[in-house]
Amino acid sequence: MSVYTRLQTLGITLPPVAVPAAAYVPFVHSGKLVFLSGHIAKRDGAPWVGQLGVTMTTDEGKAAARAVAVDLLGTLHAACQAAGTDLDGVARIVKVLSLVNSGPLYTEQHLVTNGCSELLQQVFGPEVGAHARSAFGVAQLPLGACVEIELIAELR
Repeated sequence: MSVYTRLQTLGITLPPVAVPAAAYVPFVHSGKLVFLSGHIAKRDGAPWVGQLGVTMTTDEGKAAARAVAVDLLGTLHAACQAAGTDLDGVARIVKVLSLVNSGPLYTEQHLVTNGCSELLQQVFGPEVGAHARSAFGVAQLPLGACVEIELIAELR
């Protein structure tokens, strides 16, 4: 089944690439690898603000990480098109790095990040979608966002 069929089955419409808010580009190609810049969680088009363990629950954070994954997929689609392919041309999701805006005692960053990881595996399947991952708790993120995630993918 194609990635686009899976997205349709999941009810996901790919968003356009967000305009960078600072001095960076949304993605960079290096050989067969595509590096996606960090994407912050958004809800209703605005930063999804909050701090896990203080103003947000793990389930809310997981939903935010899933929303980030949808935005990352939109950027990855654009990166694939720039390389002359599409999401079906992704050979592997290589690495996900997740930053979770966390209170001082919060320790469930890995569960929050599952919102992204689980969606990537649903969309790409277990062979392509399984990836290496890091999840960090941080004191703050740009614009007060609750989650920021970056991604590295390999193209065929």
